[in-house]
Amino acid sequence: MQRILVDQANITKTQLQEVADAPLANGQARLKIRRFALTANNVTYAATGFVIGYWHFFPTGIDGQGIVPVWGFAEVVETTSDVLEVGERLYGFWPMADTMVMTPQDMGGKTVLDASEHRAKLPVVYNRYTRTAEKGAAEEGCQSLLQPLLATSYLLSDWLQDNKFFDAEQVIVGSASSKTGLGLCKFLSELEGAPVKVIGLTSSGNADYVAAQSGADSVVTYDAIENLPKVSSVYVDMSGNADVKQRLHTHLANELRHSSAVGTSHWDQFRPKQELAGVKPEFFFAPSQIEKRRAEWGPGEIERQITAGWKRLASDASSWLDLKEHNGLEAVAEVYSALATGKANARDGHVVNL
Repeated sequence: MQRILVDQANITKTQLQEVADAPLANGQARLKIRRFALTANNVTYAATGFVIGYWHFFPTGIDGQGIVPVWGFAEVVETTSDVLEVGERLYGFWPMADTMVMTPQDMGGKTVLDASEHRAKLPVVYNRYTRTAEKGAAEEGCQSLLQPLLATSYLLSDWLQDNKFFDAEQVIVGSASSKTGLGLCKFLSELEGAPVKVIGLTSSGNADYVAAQSGADSVVTYDAIENLPKVSSVYVDMSGNADVKQRLHTHLANELRHSSAVGTSHWDQFRPKQELAGVKPEFFFAPSQIEKRRAEWGPGEIERQITAGWKRLASDASSWLDLKEHNGLEAVAEVYSALATGKANARDGHVVNL
């Protein structure tokens, strides 16, 4: 198998490594990864690999080297399990590699759980895989890109409503040009009665794009943070940029009702022990909101709503997303580097075909 190793001390550094395939144990299946997306979300997985635990999903056995998880499609090519047959296709959470071995457990319907021992204590939402028929490259690419990102957007919107927007008058979406940020702006802008003002915070280079595509009530650039209305606010931070967070907290101070940390795509400007005015930032963990809604609404309902939500936004994705396809793991280094160093174009959606 081939796999991309990421230096855990400097997550911009990658290397392509080839290792021999181990024989399958009883009850396992080997899957060939066919297609996966690369986004700033994957940079967040690397940046929070130890804090949140993303390095633990696909251990390398090499000190200081990790595998970043990706979302996409894979096909069963070998099996000693009666749960999966050769030729079946699954959508889910894969290593940045060309194959993966799982211990499949049938969960009913189209859902398969990877019951591998090392994943038992990890969030179950990442261990669930969905049986699917093979689709066209563009359709699978779009799903790989948008389902996980817009699912997070939807869950953020649901969580904000669930908390009555923390009694705030406005929600400020940081890094609003990111696909998750853009999605959150779109979901919030759809809400009946416009319960809060939606402000997209972005760079000057992306301001026109966000203004045209997000549905936000207004767009503010990073150099104009001090012009934000001083009213009760929630800040949803998609990038982890410490300077932006410092200035925003200082400007809004006691008007800030909640500060939510979602992503760390600006990982190089992230400071975990930052002294800030106003409320202390709290990390938003999407699987927690999923489990809360499962308990309240019953199995399957939150998944149904997420699916309907992301598909609705994805239906016009061609107006705000340019799909960029790449072939082979050899193409990963350049794309991942651009994402990790903040040089990627906001409109581009990168998909790797294997």
